[in-house]
Amino acid sequence: MAAVASHRKPRRRSLTGTTARTAVTLALASAAGGGALEGTALADPGPATARVRTEVDRLHREAEEATEKYNGAREKAVKAQQALDGLRDEAARRTQRLNASRNALGSLATAQYRSGGIDPALQLALSSAPDQYLERASLMDRAGSRQATAVAGIRHQLRGLDQVRDQAGERLAELRGHQAELRTQKKAAHRKLAAAERLLDRLTAKQRATVLRQDDHAAESADSADRADRGAPRAARLKAPNARAAQAVSFAYGALGKPYVWGATGPDGFDCSGLTQASWRAAGVALPRTSYTQINAGQRVPRSELAPGDLVFFYSGISHVGLYIGNGQMIHAPRPGAPVRLAPIDQMPFAGASRPA
Repeated sequence: MAAVASHRKPRRRSLTGTTARTAVTLALASAAGGGALEGTALADPGPATARVRTEVDRLHREAEEATEKYNGAREKAVKAQQALDGLRDEAARRTQRLNASRNALGSLATAQYRSGGIDPALQLALSSAPDQYLERASLMDRAGSRQATAVAGIRHQLRGLDQVRDQAGERLAELRGHQAELRTQKKAAHRKLAAAERLLDRLTAKQRATVLRQDDHAAESADSADRADRGAPRAARLKAPNARAAQAVSFAYGALGKPYVWGATGPDGFDCSGLTQASWRAAGVALPRTSYTQINAGQRVPRSELAPGDLVFFYSGISHVGLYIGNGQMIHAPRPGAPVRLAPIDQMPFAGASRPA
């Protein structure tokens, strides 16, 4: 009997209590970090789904922080490239002028050499027209003076050219630094988004739909309410503090339903700061590229005095921004997979607001 018992399959124990919670935690960690447990759907429709939602929200928020840093680095890289191009053009122009000055100096030196092969006293003695000689000698003296001035001018041009080349070298180093930052932040954002996607892939189709819908309920509710009131866009424009703000609001309404596109500023897709920048650009106002720089554009506004067209910012790192449209609502580009939509500003931790001028 003992021998028979030794060949029996061990009984499988179900996970309950602390053991079950530990398994869920390990599954989440594995999904976020690319562990060996990837690919197995989570069976617990309650706590597991809630934890996945929390983790996905965190990853999307961190991806957006990296995206905004990427946008900032890209803006700086563009400016550094423009400055470098300008300096290179200036160096080329200065080099051309320097070469022309050198050629002119060479021609002057050649003329002097050809006329100065005989001792000046002997030339005067042998000259059949001493008055003419003296006049030419005076001209040569002045020519020598011009030569000295030309040499001094060339030296000045050389110093200026060296300075321009030094500045170009500094801009090139700056550009390379921004390009390195671009690569770093792009990788960080994509890594976070991929981790979120791996985590969602561990859910059943029903669980995944639940997670992605849960953070959209408030937005869908606001969107439905607004679409029921076709006068809402016009009302928001009328309540705007000025014509430019009204134009920005109109643009944002026109962007509703367009996809969130990583690093995009329109017209077919937007990220969060890309949408607000494009909205105010349509009103003739140039905003910085990132959420954490846009908050310093224009006048800071307390939450109690918000008006349509104001920029509203969220999270401690100022990593998200939307366009306020009144009644506690905003239009924003939420995250990958979620189109531009209306949402309550209470949906996220409020960090401040500003009113572009």
